[in-house]
Amino acid sequence: MWGAPAEPADSYYEVRPECTDVPKTRFKIKPGKTLSARKWQAAFTPEGQLDIGKTLSRIHRGGIHPSIRGEVWEFLLGCYEPKSTFDEREEIRQRRRLQYSAWKEECHQIFPVVGSGKFITAPVVTEDGQPIQDPLVLQETNSGISASSSKMVKELLSHGPLDKKVIQWMLTLHQIGLDVIRTDRTLVFYEKQENLSKLWDILAVYAWVDRDVGYCQGMSDLCSPMIILLENEADAFWCFERLMRRLRGNFRCTESSVGVETQLSNLASITQVIDPKLHQHLETLGGGDYLFAFRMLMVLFRREFSFCDSLYLWEMMWALEYDPHLFYLYEEAESAASTKSEGSKAKAKSIRQCGKYERENMKNGAKTSEAPLPISVFLVASVLKDKSSKLLQEARGLDDVVKVSLISHQLTYLINVQSTFVDY
Repeated sequence: MWGAPAEPADSYYEVRPECTDVPKTRFKIKPGKTLSARKWQAAFTPEGQLDIGKTLSRIHRGGIHPSIRGEVWEFLLGCYEPKSTFDEREEIRQRRRLQYSAWKEECHQIFPVVGSGKFITAPVVTEDGQPIQDPLVLQETNSGISASSSKMVKELLSHGPLDKKVIQWMLTLHQIGLDVIRTDRTLVFYEKQENLSKLWDILAVYAWVDRDVGYCQGMSDLCSPMIILLENEADAFWCFERLMRRLRGNFRCTESSVGVETQLSNLASITQVIDPKLHQHLETLGGGDYLFAFRMLMVLFRREFSFCDSLYLWEMMWALEYDPHLFYLYEEAESAASTKSEGSKAKAKSIRQCGKYERENMKNGAKTSEAPLPISVFLVASVLKDKSSKLLQEARGLDDVVKVSLISHQLTYLINVQSTFVDY
C-alpha cells in the first residue's frame, strides 16, 4: 500500500550463504510503483485482453514484482499478443508445449542424455563424428542411463555416417554443460541437479532447432532467468527463444567477425559524436574497437549486476522498446487465415500500446528496413559520457575503463538515463 516501506527483493532469488562476494542488489519492491500482482490482474478484461499501455507505464516506474515477473515477461518478449483472450493464449501455450516436447524427443533419440535428468561436460564425438572413449564421459553418462555415450554414438553410426548437422550439434553439448555449471552458481536454485539439467536440456534443444546460430557462450546467462521464473520447462524455452529472436544477431559469427561487433561499431560512433575527447582517449588506450563493452552488450549486463538487478534492468529496457506487433513478427504465417488475422489486428496498433522508445521511432519515421539500435547501446554510451572526466583522468588501460565505467556506476543511474537516450 502507499506509504509502505520498500521491500528488498533478494529473498526471491536466494543466494548460497557461502557466497559473500556477489554484487549488492539495489532493486527494491516499491508499493505503489512496482507492478504488483493485484495491478497486473486488474489490467485484464474478463475475457483476458491486456491493457498493455498502462502496464508498460507501471513497469517503467518501478519494475515488476518477482512473483509475477515470468508471466509478464511472456508479454514483453512477444510470446503472446496483448489483445488475445485467456482461451486463445491457453491454446497457443499447449501447442508450443507439444512442439517443444517433440523437439526434445527428437534430440533424445539422437543422444539419450537429453531429457534424462543428466548432462555432460566432456566431448562425446570427434569432429568427424567418431565416438570418444573418455572415462569422464563414460562416468557421466552411465550414471542412471542405460547406455554409455560411446554406445549411443556407435548405435547411430550403425545406420551410416552421422550427418554434419548432427555432428555439429553433438560437438556443442559438452560446451553447454561446462557453461551450465558456471551459470548463476551463487544461487540456491542451482544446487539442485534437476535445475542444472533443465537448463542444459533447453539450451541443447535450442541449439538443435536454431541450426544457423546453434549454441554460443553467453546464452546460458540469458536462459537461466527463464527457468527460474517459469516453472514449466517448455514455457521457459519459448521465453528464451523469443529473447533470442532479439539477440541472435549478436551471436551470429563468421570467419572474420562476431555479430555484436555491429553494436560495438555503433557505440563507437555515438561516443565519437557526444564526447570526441573521450573517444580519442579510448583509441589511444587501444580501445577504439570498444571490445571492452563486448560482454555487456552480448549478455545485457548480466555479469555486471546482481541477479535481481539485471532482471530489473532487462524489463525496463523491454518495456521501453515494446512493440505490440512482436507476437506477429515472431509467429510464422501457417495459413492464409492466420495471415489475414495478422493484417486485421495490425491496424489496431497505436502509440499508446508501444514503449517509449518504440513511440519515438514511430514519431520519427524510423521504421526502415534496418531495426533501430537497441537501448543497451545507448546505455553504455550514457555511462561512458557520465564517467568521461574520471576516465580521462584515471584510465591508463582498458582494464581501468571497465573498472571506472561499469563497476563504480549505480543501477539507478542506468535506469534514469533510459529516459534520455533518444537525445543521442
